[in-house]
Amino acid sequence: MVDGPELITVGQLARRVGLTAKALRHYDRVGLLAPAVVDPDTGYRLYSAEQVAPARLVRLLRSVDVPLDQVRVCLAAPDDEAAVKQVLTQHRRRLQARLDRVRGDLHRTDHLIEDGVTTAMTDQDQQDTDTATGDERRMAVDLFNGVWRLLEKEERSTEEDDRMLHMAHASRYHWGQVGAPVNLSRGEWQCSRVYSVLGRAEPALHHARRGMEICQAHRIGDWDLAYAYESLARAHAVAGDKDQARTWTEQALAAAEDITQDEDRELVLTDLETIPAQPRFW
Repeated sequence: MVDGPELITVGQLARRVGLTAKALRHYDRVGLLAPAVVDPDTGYRLYSAEQVAPARLVRLLRSVDVPLDQVRVCLAAPDDEAAVKQVLTQHRRRLQARLDRVRGDLHRTDHLIEDGVTTAMTDQDQQDTDTATGDERRMAVDLFNGVWRLLEKEERSTEEDDRMLHMAHASRYHWGQVGAPVNLSRGEWQCSRVYSVLGRAEPALHHARRGMEICQAHRIGDWDLAYAYESLARAHAVAGDKDQARTWTEQALAAAEDITQDEDRELVLTDLETIPAQPRFW
């Protein structure tokens, strides 16, 4: 076995950086973090003291599921804060898109629960004796779902950002013609979310406030109320107002305690964690 005070075993490195020996062996096999020396007689992996910091960086990045190819980018320039920040910013967008995908599926599931699967599979003209009302509702739903599909994209063009914004407003308009108050509050929430994603604080705040006003006027609670608070917290965070973002986050957390379904509560809590520059409250 190779001796030398500058070398440490895979088990020692694992304990020092918070990874398992199995994970370190895997990272060696995929070429992410190769040992400094492999003993030719025993096959033991030995690492240098200089590899402790890179191994800790790997642990941190993998703890938030940064893809291996992006971890490699960071390892290639570990002292380049701008490069690492760019990788994390891109990963955050991927995570947000994933979360939006889940929330979109949840919203579509709510429609199936409320309207019935049979109704959803039936031709629209047979669903509603008032064809105009039926068409308006279908347009509201289709536009709302279309916005979700665009929010779910990890990379959008400027034209797709524009389309997403106009579709959100169009959906809210059609819900205004045929929807219940809860549909209106959700429409305002979606408009606010789109503006927040686009980094436009003023309209994000406007639609968040309108969503809250609708919830209050019609005594809408449960997860719709929690999300009304969430939209205000997110919009204030986009505006750079950390105090207001924190205040509304606390309101959302309090409202989340009253959500009936555990899955809905967990979704709200997970969404709150994606608000930029928010401390952990739970």
